[in-house]
Formats: sequence, C-alpha cells, structure tokens
Amino acid sequence: MEGSPYWIAIGDIHDDVSQIGNVPGISEAQGVLISGDITNYGSRASAERLLGEIERLNAKILAQIGNMDTQDVEDYLDQRGFNVHARATDLGFNIGLVGVGYSMPTPFGTPSEVSNGQIQVWLDQAIEQARHFEHLILMAHNPPFGTQTDRVSSGQCVGSIAVREFIEKHQPEVCVTGHIHESRGVDRIGKTQIINSGLFGAGGYVLVRLVEGKLEAELRQI
Repeated sequence: MEGSPYWIAIGDIHDDVSQIGNVPGISEAQGVLISGDITNYGSRASAERLLGEIERLNAKILAQIGNMDTQDVEDYLDQRGFNVHARATDLGFNIGLVGVGYSMPTPFGTPSEVSNGQIQVWLDQAIEQARHFEHLILMAHNPPFGTQTDRVSSGQCVGSIAVREFIEKHQPEVCVTGHIHESRGVDRIGKTQIINSGLFGAGGYVLVRLVEGKLEAELRQI
C-alpha cells in the first residue's frame, strides 16, 4: 500500500467470513472496521467465532452491530473493547471514527431496529467526542437517504435521513455503510465519499487510506 496508513472496512458478514483471508493486505492494515450485521440473529458464541477468524489475521477490530445482530453480540463487542457504536474512536493520525449501528425499522422485524430519531441522538452524541479530529470517517450501518447506496430492488430509497443530515452538516471525508445489499456502490454528498460494499460473502470491501494528509476510500472486490 506504498507506505500509507490504511484500514480495511467490511460489513454485512451474516455469519460468513470465508473470504477474510483473501482480502489483500489485511494483516498489515491499521485495523479492520466492521459496519454491522456480523451475524444472522446470532449469539455471543457466533460473534466470538466469526470475529476470532478475523482476529487471527488482524487483532485491531473496530465493530458495531447491525439490525440482524442481537444484544448478546453487542455485549460481546463491549466486553472485547471492539464496540464503536454511538461514540468517536481515535484511529491515530488525527483521524476520528464516528460509529452508528442498528437500523431503522424494516419489514422483517429484525432484532436491532430503532427510530430515525434515535439514530440522530446517537450521532449527536458521537460527534461531540470527535470535534478535535482533523479527519473524520463515519461508519453507519444504515446508509444515508437518497443516494446510490440506499436503494432496494424496487428503486425506493430506504436510508436514514439522520445519517444524511449528519453528513451534510459535518462532511466527514468518508462514510462506510451497508445494510442494503443490492445497493453496493459509491456516491457523494458534498465532500463526503459514501461507499456501500455489499455482502462481504460476495467479496466486497472498502480500502480507506491516508494519502498526503487526505483520506481516500475505494470500493474493492476480492
């Protein structure tokens, strides 16, 4: 990676980390960022097994739950010091990571759904811890509303207005997202590059690099 600090971001694992060893440079990355949906209604044991596979390659895991993860999974993330949900985390290099997991209500009644208002509360809480960072990455399981990253197969946008308003106001350099598998892609709001890497089992991931004092992100495929 030409000497630049970099992170590997993945999401929507859904119990399948079989591709993890095929991600180029994963062991040398500054860390692995996981945007949510580690499991499918999984237990602590499921999360421990899945994250253990990743930890063998890179011990620096920063993760949050998605709507398909249970409270047991979040408890495990807390106990391991992995959890970045509703807080700002220092990545070094004057970079702050703002995390917000869960999702807005879905038609499927999944375990970890909340209102758009609650997502806004969590984002407001996190940004208060992040104001001193020169660079900002937003990792939001629920993508921002009205982009190429939040469209279901019918074409309807189902993203979060709170996430979009946060991006419009605070303009993080990068937003890593997921949740809507069929909306794998890249978009931009102002200076913010938004990337949904889709199902990790299908080989999608994001490379985030600090190059000459600027954060750059790229959607990649194994």
